[in-house]
Amino acid sequence: MTTLTHAMVLAAGLGLRMRPLTLERPKPLISVAGQPLLDHALDRVAAADIGTAVVNTHYKGEMIAAHLKDRTAPRIVLSPEADLLETGGSIEQALPELGNAPFLSVNADILWLDGPTSAIERLVRAWNPKEMDALLLLHPAVSAFGYDGKGDFHMDPIGRLTRRRSGEIAPFVFAGVQILKPELFVDTPSGAFSTNLIWDRLLESKRLYGMRHDGLWFHVGTPDSIAEVEERLEVSPPHSES
Repeated sequence: MTTLTHAMVLAAGLGLRMRPLTLERPKPLISVAGQPLLDHALDRVAAADIGTAVVNTHYKGEMIAAHLKDRTAPRIVLSPEADLLETGGSIEQALPELGNAPFLSVNADILWLDGPTSAIERLVRAWNPKEMDALLLLHPAVSAFGYDGKGDFHMDPIGRLTRRRSGEIAPFVFAGVQILKPELFVDTPSGAFSTNLIWDRLLESKRLYGMRHDGLWFHVGTPDSIAEVEERLEVSPPHSES
């Protein structure tokens, strides 16, 4: 089984829909279910025995740096961005810290609960580099809390993905967690670009795969959604941090 040693945790977004809370702090530091969203993501990385997490920062990045300065598991490497680089550009900038082996990428503005087995562990077990260049965690759109879109992907019986076409509905939404090969970023634009560019290339070569999440998944998009998520999780922590 492949062993992942590095993770990219994407934490540089502006969090515009989460205003006014994000006027005072970046979205990854907003507390949900007792701790900041960023810590939820990093705890999952640590539980998977991934030793190093590269965290990109932009909006109020000094607050994220201060929050993480004493964290030891995983080991934190900051990747500050003077300008927003989007998901693909952020990973490309961080490649020197991510190494030459496949790595995990996690969005810091989502929250998920594992099923019987850790979602990251399931991804690692399913990872087959001979067939795959990227493996995405997907969640059924109909049960994705806080999601009201039309879905992202269709998935065939062996996990190969195709995109939703215009005007139709797809059963799965990208859950913000994936395994990627670093060589995918060799021939990409400099500066800002989305990982959608890479996914589109892999769709053509039929090397983009997905795995269905078997736990709960929450898109925490607005201030009002925080209380709703916590109600679903049956917790009611204060929305403040020391």
